[in-house]
Amino acid sequence: MIDLRSDTVTRPSPAMRAAMADAEVGDDVHGEDPTVNELEATVADILDMEAALFVPSGTMGNQIAARVHTEHGDEVLVERESHIYKWELGGLAQHAGLQARTIDGGSRGVVTPDAIAEGHVEADSHCAGTGLVCLENTHNSKGGTAIAPDDVDAAAQAAHERGVPVHVDGARLFNAAAALDVEATRLVREADSVMCCLSKGLGAPVGSMLAGAEQFIEEARRMRKLFGGGMRQAGVLAAPGLLALENRERLAHDNANARTLAAGLASIDGLSISDPETNIVVAEPEISVERFVDACAERGVNCGPFGGGRVRFCTHLDVGPEDVETAIDRIAEI
Repeated sequence: MIDLRSDTVTRPSPAMRAAMADAEVGDDVHGEDPTVNELEATVADILDMEAALFVPSGTMGNQIAARVHTEHGDEVLVERESHIYKWELGGLAQHAGLQARTIDGGSRGVVTPDAIAEGHVEADSHCAGTGLVCLENTHNSKGGTAIAPDDVDAAAQAAHERGVPVHVDGARLFNAAAALDVEATRLVREADSVMCCLSKGLGAPVGSMLAGAEQFIEEARRMRKLFGGGMRQAGVLAAPGLLALENRERLAHDNANARTLAAGLASIDGLSISDPETNIVVAEPEISVERFVDACAERGVNCGPFGGGRVRFCTHLDVGPEDVETAIDRIAEI
């Protein structure tokens, strides 16, 4: 089976499994796990942030950031198709007591300064004020679009001019960096916090990172415990995370495989394909999505429904060029 449902389906490499077995550990809730501490320091350095925090999932990282940046009852500006708004179980309201105000990022999910200016609300005796702006890079629902550094900067500066902090959901931040040929730190230099996943294209079995200022991370650590994310001998999870960070440079191969997949699928009658910017390929089949997904699975290719009559294919560490060509041939049979 060629599994293209998501880049979360990767399996830890033998080296990662060995690192898990040999990891030096301690109680991370007490700050005593040396492997977790090393991972957090490494990510803070990579992203040029003061500090970082290891969290079980990207969703938890986003939700912690929203809680720490805001006051109960604030508004948060989010792109209307963003993951933190669509796919996190209303956590902004449940965990932080926030009211979400959506803004339209257009076909690529790019939040502009004008959109922030229009969406921003000053707090007064009648209105909840804007307490946070959330950006996403790459933008999942828009097909993995890689938002350019200048666009991120402009949005963040518009928020900061109004005294509003900015959080970046960078679940696939390193895919964006590879596509744009920039360092990941360049994509978040104007952000107050950023979350990035280790368990997607980088191939770790578990975990994401939240980075920001030292005081922000201190409070985030408390929120992690409150959210049930306090972990004990977590070095067995942090060790493969350290190895996963070494896979940042190879994400360009995933992006290239996605372009090959898109070109092959575009040659098949009955499929409409969007040009991928990173490792996500979005297809619109003429037949029903359910029928198409089932037919792919019957031929040994897993893909997933993506809403609006669309299907998502996602390239990753466990999919090579030969797998992509095989997938194209099998889908052509449908």
